[in-house]
Amino acid sequence: MRQYLKMFAAMIMMASGVAAHAEPMDYNPTKVSDSLKAIFQFGSVSTKKALNANTVTLLTGTIGGTYVQFGADLASVLDDDGNLRVLPIIGRGSVQSVADILFLKGVDLGIVRADTLDYLEKKGFANDIKKQFTYVTKLYNEEMQVVAPKTIKSLNDLEGKTVSVDLPNGGTFVTALTVFERLGVKANFVYIEQRIAMEKLKKGDVDAVIVVGGKPYVSVTTFNNDGRFHLAAVEYSKPLQSDYLPATLTSKDYPNLIPEGETVETIAVPSVLAAYNWAPNTERYRKLALFVDAFFTKFAALQNPPFHPKWKEVSLTAPLAGWNRLPLAQQWLDKHGVEPVKRQRFEAFLQENPAAANIQSEADKESLFRQFQAWAERNAQAQMGTQVDSKKARDRDHASQSATQAAPPRHPPRRSHPARPATRYLDRARRCDRMRAPWLPPRPCRPERLQPGKRGGLAEPIPWRHSAPRRQSRHLNYRSSVQRRP
Repeated sequence: MRQYLKMFAAMIMMASGVAAHAEPMDYNPTKVSDSLKAIFQFGSVSTKKALNANTVTLLTGTIGGTYVQFGADLASVLDDDGNLRVLPIIGRGSVQSVADILFLKGVDLGIVRADTLDYLEKKGFANDIKKQFTYVTKLYNEEMQVVAPKTIKSLNDLEGKTVSVDLPNGGTFVTALTVFERLGVKANFVYIEQRIAMEKLKKGDVDAVIVVGGKPYVSVTTFNNDGRFHLAAVEYSKPLQSDYLPATLTSKDYPNLIPEGETVETIAVPSVLAAYNWAPNTERYRKLALFVDAFFTKFAALQNPPFHPKWKEVSLTAPLAGWNRLPLAQQWLDKHGVEPVKRQRFEAFLQENPAAANIQSEADKESLFRQFQAWAERNAQAQMGTQVDSKKARDRDHASQSATQAAPPRHPPRRSHPARPATRYLDRARRCDRMRAPWLPPRPCRPERLQPGKRGGLAEPIPWRHSAPRRQSRHLNYRSSVQRRP
C-alpha cells in the first residue's frame, strides 16, 4: 500500500513539474511587439492608419552592396515603435531607383549616384530631371575599383578590351561609360552581374571588371585572387575633375588585391539620399519631416560600430552642386546652427596659398573648391572623433574615481601594532626553524619580509604569527601538535 502511495505522489509531482515547466512557454502574442498587435487586430481601421501614417520607405540597392547596408543601419537606429518606421526596399541600381522614386507608388526616399541624373539628361532620356528631385544629404563617396590582370596598369590599357560594367539598370555602367568617354578610351562594354563577371575574369572571358561602390565592397573583398590580378589605377585627370573626386584604395581595404603597405589611386562619385520634390502640406512631405528630424538627431550613433564604416565619411552639411536640398533638411540645419564649409574660407585659402595663383578659370576653381570641401569635412570628422574619444576617456576616469571613493572597504581595517625591530623577526624565524622536524633542512628567511613598506617590514609591521612563512611538512603535520606563543 505504501508503495502505491509513493508512486501516486511521484506522479503528482511529475505532473506539477511538467505544468510548471510549460507555463513560461504560454506567451501572449499581443505582448511581444506592436507588430504582432497589428496582426492580431487585423481589420481595425485605426491600426491600418497607424501602420501607414509613420512608415517611410527607403529604396536601397542590390544585395551585397553598400546601399543595402545603409538602409539596414537606418532602420536599426531610427525605428521608434509607432512614431517612425523605416522600411528598406531592395533596389536594382541607381538608374532604376531614379525611375522608382519618380513613378513607383509608396517610395519616399532612395539612394542614388550624383552623376546618374546628369547622364540621363545628357543622353536625352529626361529634361530638367533635377527639378523633380531634392536631396536630404550627400552620403559618402563611392570609389571606382577596376579589377584586372597585372598587365593592365591603368584605364588607358583597356583600349579595345572587353570590360564588364555590371547590369544596365545600375549606376556602375553610368559612371564607367562617362569616365571612359571623357578620357577618350574606347572599350567593348558588356553588362554582366558582378559575381558572374568575376568568374568570367578568372577564365579570361573578360579583361576587366569595374565596380563602383563604397569600399570595402563585398564582391571585391571576396574575390579569390590567385596572384594574377590586382586593382588598376584611375588617374584623376582634368576631364574628370568637374564631377568626380580623387580617392585612394589601400591594402587594408583590399588585402587580396593590393600588396601590404601599397596604395592605388582612383576616383570617387558622391552618393545621395534623394527624395521626390513633394509640395509642402502634403502627407508625403509630413513623412519626410519625421524622417529628417529622426535621422539628423540620431546621426552621431550611425558613425560608431557596428554600423558601416562609410558613415564616418558622411557630413550632413556637405553641399551638392546642381542639386536642391530638401527645405526641411536645410531648416533643421539652420535651426540647430550647423553650417557648411564657408566659401569665404576657401577664398582666403586661395589668397594664402601660392600654388593656387595659377588657377584662372572658374571651372578649375570650382573643382578645387570641391576638393577643399572634402578635405575640410574629413578634418572636421577626425577632430570630432578625437573629441568624442577624449570625452569618453574623461568620463570613464571620472566614473572610476567616483566608484573608488564611494565604494566601502571590502575588508575591515587591520589592527595596528607597534613597530618592532627587524632582528626580532629574524629571531622568531630561527626559533621556528628549531621547532621543525630535525630531518628537514633549515628554512632561510625571506628578504621581502624585511623591506620597508612591504607587508611585515619596518614601515608596516604585522602580527608575529604572519612573520615567518608557513610551509607544510611533507611527512607530518607538526603544526597541529606545536602551539606557537603569541
